[in-house]
Amino acid sequence: MKNDAKALIYRGRVFDLVRCLRRLPDGRMTDVEVIEHPGAALIVPFLDRDRVILLRQFRPAVDTWLYEFPAGTREGRESLLDCARREIQEETGYAASRISLLGRIYPVPGYATERISIYKAEGLKVSPRAKDRDEVFDSKIFTRRQMRELWRRGKILDAKTICALAFCGWF
Repeated sequence: MKNDAKALIYRGRVFDLVRCLRRLPDGRMTDVEVIEHPGAALIVPFLDRDRVILLRQFRPAVDTWLYEFPAGTREGRESLLDCARREIQEETGYAASRISLLGRIYPVPGYATERISIYKAEGLKVSPRAKDRDEVFDSKIFTRRQMRELWRRGKILDAKTICALAFCGWF
């Protein structure tokens, strides 16, 4: 393979695994396996200044329940903002009249291209919920104080949610 050449190892529903030959900054070449991901959006749904909606979601990959903000992978040519709008509606049953970008993160840059855009959603109004059939979760309203307590007790383990709380200035 030449520099930046890719060989497909696995094509999945959500991501691909590829083998790449990459030139390092010092000129050496390295062979890496990379998960190519289309990108994702996370939404912090604010009911008001002090209350947010948080999900308790079962994650089969780690076989446990995690506290998380609504989030999901971009579908097709969907913009990340449209992805955010879709995910908040699917996972909370609310639509937002105002969505603003807080920041972006690479959750696992050592082996994946995934970049998550983190949004703040305000002006929430009830909207029909249409859950993905392979997701198992419930939602609950938490105050800023309750969120800090969950985090302090080690109950929030999802890295993207912790980053979102930091972007909101809640830590």
